[in-house]
Amino acid sequence: MSNATRDGRDWRPDYLVAIDAAKCIGCGRCYKVCGREVMTLKGINDEGEFVELDDDEDDEVEKKIMVMHDTGACIGCGACARVCPTNCQTHSPAA
Repeated sequence: MSNATRDGRDWRPDYLVAIDAAKCIGCGRCYKVCGREVMTLKGINDEGEFVELDDDEDDEVEKKIMVMHDTGACIGCGACARVCPTNCQTHSPAA
């Protein structure tokens, strides 16, 4: 799928398709630049299971990471990839 910029140059969106939990440090930079709620912050407990983040259960959170939340909302702008310090995201053009 190819689109055009405002002045007619070719532009191909690359959509966020995955976040590598092993590389993600949960810094939230990607979340802050994305106005579409494509990702959300989750906690991982010591058994590797996702847990909701709230003040009462922070003691059972081993690590915080960004996870996919609403993949269909991604417009493929790539802002999240540009601010990610660990390069933990995978992007792909539309199939």
